[in-house]
Amino acid sequence: MKQILCLSSEPWSNRLPGRTQQIVSRLRDTQILYFSPAQSRRDRSFLKKGIKVRPNVTTYTMPPIPFPIPEGHRFLFQRAWNKMGRFIQTALDLHRFSEPLLWTTHPRHIHLLDQLEYSALVYDCDQIWDAPPPEWEGSLAQAADVVFAASALLADRLSPCSSNIALLPNGINLPLFAPDIDRLDPMPGITAPILGWAGTIWDDLDLSPILYSAQARPDWGFLLLGSIDPKNPFLRQLDKLSNVFMAGPQPANEVADWLYRCQVLLDLPRIDRPIDGVVPPRLYEYFATGKPVVSMLRPDQVESFPDVVYGAHDLEEFVILCAHALEEAPHFVSHRRQKRAAQAAWPHRVSEVERILTTAGLL
Repeated sequence: MKQILCLSSEPWSNRLPGRTQQIVSRLRDTQILYFSPAQSRRDRSFLKKGIKVRPNVTTYTMPPIPFPIPEGHRFLFQRAWNKMGRFIQTALDLHRFSEPLLWTTHPRHIHLLDQLEYSALVYDCDQIWDAPPPEWEGSLAQAADVVFAASALLADRLSPCSSNIALLPNGINLPLFAPDIDRLDPMPGITAPILGWAGTIWDDLDLSPILYSAQARPDWGFLLLGSIDPKNPFLRQLDKLSNVFMAGPQPANEVADWLYRCQVLLDLPRIDRPIDGVVPPRLYEYFATGKPVVSMLRPDQVESFPDVVYGAHDLEEFVILCAHALEEAPHFVSHRRQKRAAQAAWPHRVSEVERILTTAGLL
């Protein structure tokens, strides 16, 4: 049975599992130690014992590092990473892990390579990391036996550093969105057509299309589903509108009920995030319902799925395309959207991972 040491950039979550969790937990015939980053400088979760979350997966929280420690402060910088390395190695010894496959997900993991014994190295890149120095990621990609990239743009970005890059887009937990399930109506009594967004409402999420549309079309309802960062500048105005409904975060097994309740689903950009070409899992969830999708694009952005998504480049066009989407003939392209979702099911994605790693002799 293959041993895998996973250094994740996201915590393990039973409510909303992320990309790394979705992938490594599906790898067959493996034993996995999954290390999550500390959530704050005062996070003392690393003092707890490992938690067995699956028969083959044990999770740990890594000690916090009092970032930012400039790399120029070499003594403090190295001491912090030495502490991290000793913590991980202690867990490896406890679980009798010997030279596991090392799965990394963040450029900062480059500082642990010299402290850990491993048989092979994988780097899974799912976004542009603009905070760490570029040489960290370049060195990590160069050292990796296999690099997975979540988009073609990310693959091109890393291509000078590695010749072993495989495209691995995000996926979807497809059974949660099966169309033939009797679902409860989470918005009873509301007769207006509902246009919905599902996902975290970050402080830089551009909600101007929803604000503009809700003011222009008071006969439409707009649903915001997900955790809310109160620093988002559009929230105060949206909260004053009677046709905007903020449902907050919902359990993963109930998200589909809300999406199926909508007539149109909306995709919005984050203002401060660079364009990386990564398709968010949310979009595949939208496709799984077969519902029309309207996306707000940046001026220099090209729609990744022009055959199944209405792409708008300004606010007026956004409203016009929402109206077209509401009038879309039933089953016009719904089957094509659902086929896109089926192709992105996580078991298919992980089968490709296993094929690549097995071919490379890493599994």
